[in-house]
Amino acid sequence: MPVASTPLRFPRLLLTGAAGGLGQVLRPRLKAYCDTLRLSDIADLGSAAAGEELRPVKLEDRAGVLSLLEGVNAVVHLGGVSTEQHFDLILQANIVGTYNLYEAARKHGVRRIVFASSNHVTGFYRQDEVIDANAPMRPDGHYGISKAYGENLAQFYFDRYAIETVSLRIGSSFPEPKDRRMLATWMSYDDLERLVMASLTAPVVGHSVIYGMSDNTTTWWDNTSARHIGYRPQDSSEKFRAAVEARQAPLDFNDPAVLYQGGAFVRTGPIE
Repeated sequence: MPVASTPLRFPRLLLTGAAGGLGQVLRPRLKAYCDTLRLSDIADLGSAAAGEELRPVKLEDRAGVLSLLEGVNAVVHLGGVSTEQHFDLILQANIVGTYNLYEAARKHGVRRIVFASSNHVTGFYRQDEVIDANAPMRPDGHYGISKAYGENLAQFYFDRYAIETVSLRIGSSFPEPKDRRMLATWMSYDDLERLVMASLTAPVVGHSVIYGMSDNTTTWWDNTSARHIGYRPQDSSEKFRAAVEARQAPLDFNDPAVLYQGGAFVRTGPIE
């Protein structure tokens, strides 16, 4: 069931990447927590519903992003390239674009950002390891590197300018896990909502890093250090285990995607 409404409401929230997979999931859910939901993406956002504002902006457009954050109380930043791509594409959307977002937040006095980082920041840890947010970053590609940059940028903007961020190292948020790897990384849409709202409403977060996952039986990530956020997942991938294991072919332990937490991202070759 969807999460119950909270009495805490924001006058205006900004959701970037609103036309993406998780953006489409969060769009109707976030509206319950704010008077006005400002939506941004370079893809088609459709028509504005009641209480919505549509503001398509390229993240690499510094002036456009500055205007985008005017009058905003908090940001859920999902925007950018979400797959492994040529570095030039990653650079503009995920690195230049994230810098533009934080600079705009500083100039407009926005005090809280929820940053969609990724488990690919630590994708080169093995699947037989359990790590927490204090483990050194080991990104598994250009995409993971860009999210590592975003986390470091968030730390800098908190240390220098007191802008608070919760960096969400999102695992695999889909209706159900697609393979055995996702039995560890899966996060339900309801738990995604719980995590985002906990990140927006926790009284004090500084710069906190938390892995985005449900209460799965198999896990590689320890979120103990982020319990102050108040996120308590209520779903689990376990109910899907039998079906997932029945349909997946035997694992090839010579395949790095089987050994490392980043899955297929760790064996993506050069992208020209």
